[in-house]
Amino acid sequence: MSTRTWEGLSIPAAGTYAIDVNHTRIGFTAKHMMVSKVRGNFEKFSGSITIAENPLESSAELTIDASSISTNVGDRDAHLRSGDFLDVETYPELTFKSTRVVGHQGDEFTVLGDLTIRGVTKEVKLTVEYGGSGTNPWGQQVWGFGISTEFDREEFGLTWNAALETGGVLVGKKVKIEVEGEANPAA
Repeated sequence: MSTRTWEGLSIPAAGTYAIDVNHTRIGFTAKHMMVSKVRGNFEKFSGSITIAENPLESSAELTIDASSISTNVGDRDAHLRSGDFLDVETYPELTFKSTRVVGHQGDEFTVLGDLTIRGVTKEVKLTVEYGGSGTNPWGQQVWGFGISTEFDREEFGLTWNAALETGGVLVGKKVKIEVEGEANPAA
């Protein structure tokens, strides 16, 4: 993979890059009982990023196996897979497809795209941080990225909740997504 300089950044050459699933984590955080946060991740996914000649015309897509959700608590994971939440039997995948890059400042880009959960598609705004590029010890070219976004889960039909005796609800509405990863030239 060659790099080029664009607006002071050393970025990958134009082309299509596969998300390296062995060096990428798709994590999420949601409020629990209004006092703490539950963290989890998705263990199975695939995706690609196409860097355009004009980086502001680049695109990305991601497919996540909904059943691969993990919070390291078996009962909670089973509940998240059920019809109360992701309904993985009916909706086996979550998907994201970028629609446009709307700007950047330094190594941080703002990307809009369509997120689909439970058959509901909504536009979300991602903050994407370009982490740089390099060659790993085995001679493979890689580049890194960090992505964050937040959305209201109820907009995607994830409305299950339970009222607490002390007031409030068991599960917060907002879900924060954080991705840290690497990509390399697609085969």
